[in-house]
Amino acid sequence: MSSTKPPLLPDATRDLARFGAALRFEDIPAEAVARIKLSLLDSLGCCLYGATLPWTRKVAELADAEGAQPVATLIGLGRKTSPALAALVNGTSGHAFELDDIHKESIVHVGSIATPVALNLAEAKVAGGGKVSGRDLLTAMVAGYEIGHRVGNAATMSLFFRGFHPQGTSGAFAAAATAARMLDLDAVQFQHALGMAGSQAGGLMAAQEGAMVKRFHSGRAAQSGVYAAQLASRGFTGILDALEAPYGGYLATYSDKPDPSRLTAGLGNAGPGRTWETLNVGYKPHASVTSIHSVLDALSELMQEHGIKAADIAKVEAGLSPMTHVHCAWEYKAQGVTAAQMNLYYGMAVIALDGAAFTEQFREARLADPRILDFIQRITATVDPEIEKMGAPFRHASRVRITTRDGKVHEKLALHRRGSPENPLAPEEVVHKFRNVVAPCMAKADAERIIATVDRCEELADIGELAGIVGAAVSLPR
Repeated sequence: MSSTKPPLLPDATRDLARFGAALRFEDIPAEAVARIKLSLLDSLGCCLYGATLPWTRKVAELADAEGAQPVATLIGLGRKTSPALAALVNGTSGHAFELDDIHKESIVHVGSIATPVALNLAEAKVAGGGKVSGRDLLTAMVAGYEIGHRVGNAATMSLFFRGFHPQGTSGAFAAAATAARMLDLDAVQFQHALGMAGSQAGGLMAAQEGAMVKRFHSGRAAQSGVYAAQLASRGFTGILDALEAPYGGYLATYSDKPDPSRLTAGLGNAGPGRTWETLNVGYKPHASVTSIHSVLDALSELMQEHGIKAADIAKVEAGLSPMTHVHCAWEYKAQGVTAAQMNLYYGMAVIALDGAAFTEQFREARLADPRILDFIQRITATVDPEIEKMGAPFRHASRVRITTRDGKVHEKLALHRRGSPENPLAPEEVVHKFRNVVAPCMAKADAERIIATVDRCEELADIGELAGIVGAAVSLPR
C-alpha cells in the first residue's frame, strides 16, 4: 500500500544521516566531550555489574554457542565473540540493572547501546588491520546520542503509551547511528543503515512486570544497529525515508502523536540555535526506573530533614504525572527483580527502610521481605493535577506527603530528580557511582584503571588499552 500523504518531515532521515556521516571529533563542543566521557564511564560500570547477572549470562551462553570469530569483547566476561553478538550481550548487560543513563524527553538509555556498539565495532576494525583512537570512539558515541535521542523526541510519549519500549524501538536508531559512524559510512550508506534500524525496532512495555526480556531489548537494539551498518557497508539497502514516511514509516507507525520537527531541531555542528542532545543526558543514583527517582529523593529528604524513621510513618502519599502513574504505580506482587525496579511502591519502601535503592536492595532475597510488603500497605499513589498541568517536561516530577503516627504532616514537591540535567550529579558523583557499582565484582585497582583510562580517552591512540581492561572477567558478588 502506498500513501498520497506528504512525508511527516521531508528528507529527515537523509539529513540525520548527513549529519552523522560528517561528524568529526573537532565539531563536538568541549562540554559535550566531557559529558560523553562521563556516559562512557557510567555505561561501562553498568555493563561490568550487569555481567554478573543471570539474564546477561544466559544471553552470553547463547552467543558462545554460535561459535563466532572472537574479535569483540564481552565486557566483564573474559572472552570474545563477533561484534554483533558482543553488542547483543553487552547491550543486555548495560541495561541489566536499571542503572544506565537516561535522556528524559526521548525516554532512551543510549549509553547501554552506544557504548558496546562503538567499542565492539572498534575492536573488529582493529582486528581487520584498521586503527581506532579514543577520539573515534567518542565521536561514534556522540553520533548515536544525537540521532537516537532525536528519534525518541520525535516519537513523543505517545510511543510509550501505545506500549512500546523506547529502548528497543528508538534505541535501534541510536545503535545504527553509532555503528555507521564507527564504520565511516558515507551519507548514503548511513541513511540506508538508519532505514534498516526502523525495520528492526521492537520491544513491548509489558516486559516491565517481571520478564528478563526487558534487558534484552537493549541488547537486541545494539545488535540490530551493528547488523544495519554492516549490511549498509556491503550495499544492502534500507528504507530511505524510514522516519518520515507517511505510511509504514517509524513515526507514523509507532506513535499516535509524533512531533517530526524534533528530528532535526537544533541539528548541526556549531553556531547559535544548535542543540547537543548529548548534554541533555542524566545519570541514575538509584537502581530503579527513572520515573520514580524524584519520589525516592523527596521521601529520603523528608525523612532526613525531620528525623523520621520508617516505624514513625503512618501513611505516605505520592502525587505523580499521568505517565509515571501508568508506568510504575501498579500493584506490587514480588514478580522478580525487574518488576521491583520498575515499581513505585517497592522503591519507596526500601528507601524508607534502608535509606537506599541501590544494588543491595534489589536482590532476590529481598523481594518478598515481610517488612517491605508491610510498608507498601502504607503507600498510596495518585495523579497530581498540578503536575499533570505542567506537561511532558515535568513527567518525572512528584509530590510526597508523609503523615507520621503522631499526626504530623510533611510535604515536598520535587520537580527534578537528582541526576537530571536540571538537577545534575557532579562529575565526581558519577565517578563515585561507578566505584560503588563495580565494587562487588572487581578489584579497586582495576576500577581505578578504568576511571583513569576513560578520563584521558581522547588522548588514546588506540582503544585496545580500554577494551583489554573492561574485557577481563569480573567476579560474582556474594
